[in-house]
Amino acid sequence: MLDTAREPRRLKSYVLGDWRAGEGAGKPLAHAATGETVAFIGSDGLDFKGALDWGREVGGPALRKLTIHQRALMLKEIGIRLMEMKDAFYDENYATGATRKDGWIDIDGGIGTMLTFASKARRELPNTRVLTDGAVEPLSRDGSFSAQHILTPLQGVAIHINAFNFPVWGMLEKIAPSLIAGVPCLVKPASQTAYLTELVVRRMLEMEILPAGALQLVCGGVGDMLDHVTGQDIVTFTGSASTGQMLRSHPAVIANSTRFTMEADSLNAAILGADAGPGTPEFDLFVKEVVREMTVKAGQKCTAIRRVLVPREHEQAVIEALSARLGQTPVGLPDDENVRMSALASLKDRDSVRDKIRALQAEAEIVSGNPDEVNLVSGDAETGAFLSPVLLRCDNPMGATAVHEVEAFGPVATVMAYGDADEAVALARKGKGSLVSSLFTDEPAVAEEIILGLAPWHGRVLIGNRASAKSSTGHGSPLAPLVHGGPGRAGGGEEMGGMRGVKHFMQRTAVQGAPGLLSAVTGQWIDGAPVRSDRHPFRKSLAELRIGDQIITAAREVTEEDVEHFAHFTGDTFYAHMDSEAAKANPFFDDRVAHGYLIASFAAGLFVDPAPGPVLANYGVDNLRFLTPVYFGDSLKVRLTCKEINPRENADHGEVRWDCRVTNQDDEVVAQYDVLTMVAKTWPLPAEG
Repeated sequence: MLDTAREPRRLKSYVLGDWRAGEGAGKPLAHAATGETVAFIGSDGLDFKGALDWGREVGGPALRKLTIHQRALMLKEIGIRLMEMKDAFYDENYATGATRKDGWIDIDGGIGTMLTFASKARRELPNTRVLTDGAVEPLSRDGSFSAQHILTPLQGVAIHINAFNFPVWGMLEKIAPSLIAGVPCLVKPASQTAYLTELVVRRMLEMEILPAGALQLVCGGVGDMLDHVTGQDIVTFTGSASTGQMLRSHPAVIANSTRFTMEADSLNAAILGADAGPGTPEFDLFVKEVVREMTVKAGQKCTAIRRVLVPREHEQAVIEALSARLGQTPVGLPDDENVRMSALASLKDRDSVRDKIRALQAEAEIVSGNPDEVNLVSGDAETGAFLSPVLLRCDNPMGATAVHEVEAFGPVATVMAYGDADEAVALARKGKGSLVSSLFTDEPAVAEEIILGLAPWHGRVLIGNRASAKSSTGHGSPLAPLVHGGPGRAGGGEEMGGMRGVKHFMQRTAVQGAPGLLSAVTGQWIDGAPVRSDRHPFRKSLAELRIGDQIITAAREVTEEDVEHFAHFTGDTFYAHMDSEAAKANPFFDDRVAHGYLIASFAAGLFVDPAPGPVLANYGVDNLRFLTPVYFGDSLKVRLTCKEINPRENADHGEVRWDCRVTNQDDEVVAQYDVLTMVAKTWPLPAEG
C-alpha cells in the first residue's frame, strides 16, 4: 500500500532561468487519500513582472529563430523521454487520489497529446516561421497589387493557469500548441496537485532541449502577474467559472485586449435515444459510459456526465441498471489493485460535493448511494477524501433549476426523463453551454435531429452506438485533433483542435502589396512575382532551387485520336468526349471535349524532365480545376513555377510545391493546380554507408 514515509518537499518555481522558492515555509498540501502532508507551496516574493519579461525577451526570440518543424521535433524528443520516466510520475500521481488507471489519462494521455501535436505540426504545417492563411486575394485587375493573410507568433508569453484534476495533461495539452507556434509559456498549476506538475517540469528542463525562457513554472498564487500582461500575451484558464470571470475581468486584461481562453464549469449531458431501450447494445453502452464517467477520477473531470437524459419509458430501467453497477464500485486507496474509484483531490473538495448534493436534493431525490457514508475496501474515511457514487433523480427537469446550474464536481449525476427529441435537446440546452454531450442511438434520424439541436450549445458531441463501440474513445476523452472547449457556461473558449490550437497563439495579419514583395514576406511565389528561367528547375536540388524558378514548355496539339485513345485506354467514355450531338446539347460545351485528366497527363508530359535527377517522386496534386473546355485542334502549353520549398528536418529531401498553369493557343487558362514533389536536398544523393 501507499508509502507516506518520505519527507514533504518545498515546491519551487522556475522563473528567470532558475529554481526559486517563495518566501516563508509555504502552505501544506495533503495526500488526497491519507491526509499526510506531501509538499509545501508558496510563491510570495517572486518577481512576476520579471518572469514575463524574461519570457518575452529571452524565450520568445529563441523560439522564433526556429522553424515550426524544429519546435515540433523538440517536443517529440521531450515526449519520448518523458514516456521513459513515467513510472516516477505514476508514483507521485497516487497522492492526488488518482488510481493507476486514472493516472493513465493524465500522464500517458498528456504526453501522448504533446507527441500528437508534434507529429501533426510536421505533417500538416510547412517547415517555416510564418504561415499563410487562405489564398492570395487579387486587389487589382493587372495583378500588380494583391494581399495575403499571414500568421506570425505573438511576441508575448502564454500564461497557462491550470486546474487541479489533470496536473500533467492540463499542462502539456496547452504548452504543446504554444511552443509550436513560437510563444514561450509560463505554467501556473493549481496548488493542490502542483507537486506532480513540478516534477514533470523539472524532468523536462533537465533535458536541456528547450531554449532558455521557453518554459517557466509558478508553484503558488499568481500574485500581481496579471497586472503586467500586454496585448501580445495570452492567458488560458481552466477551473471554476467564478475564478475565470474574475481573471477575465482583470483591468490589464481588459485594457490590453489580452487574449483570454477559459474552460469552466460544464453540466455535461448523456442522452439515451428513444430507440435504445433495454436489450439493445446502445442501452448497455450508455449505462457503462455513465458509470465510467461518474467514477473515473472520482468524477472530478470537466467532461464528466452530470445529467443523464433518458426516454420516460426507460427511466426506471436506467436507474436500476446504473444503481446496480454503481453499488458494485470498490472505493479505497489509489494504489489498491481492487479499487475502481479512489479519493477526491482534498477533504475540502469532498465537503463541497456534499454541499452541492444537498442543493440538488431541493429538486431531486437520491436513488443510489449515500453522500455521508462510504464503504471502503482500504483507507480511512476520516483522513481520506472518499465519497460514494451518488445518483439522483429529478421528477420535473423542465421546471427545475438547480439540476441545470449546480455542478457537484465529484461522482454525482442526476437522471432526468424526457418525452421526445425536442424535449431532450431543450433539457441539454438548460445547461447553458457545455464542453461535451453524448447521444447513444442506432437510428440515423434520431442522430440528425438531436445532434443538430445540441451542436450550437456544445464544443463536442459524441454519438455512441454498436458500430463504434470497440473503437470509440468515449464521452469524456478530449483528443488532440479535436477542439476542447464550449460556449456559454463552459467558458466560451477552445483548446487543442489540432493545428487550430497552434494558430490561437498567432496573429493574423492582412499584408497588401506588389506580388514580388508579398512573396518575399511569405516565402511563397505568387503570380506576378519575379521568376528565373535559367535551366529546367527539375535539374535543381533544394540547395539550388529558388521560389520563382520557372519553365514554359513547348505546345502540344490535342487531336481526336488522342481523345479516342485515352477514352478506350482508361474506360472513361463519358458522352461529352465521345458523342458530338450529345456534347453540343450540354450547356457547357460547343462540341466534344478532351478529358480533364488527359489535359493533366499531357501537361506532365510537357514539363517533366525524364532523366534521373533531384526530383525523387510526385506525390499528388492540390486544387485541381478545369477552367476552359479543350476541343480537338487546341494547342496546350504549360507554365510550371516553383511555388514553395519545404525542407524536411533530419531528412535528405523536402517537399516542393509547383504552380502549374495550362493554357491554350489563345492564352486562356484551361487548367490550374499545384503539383507536389519530393526533391533531394543535394544531388547526387549522398552515398549510403
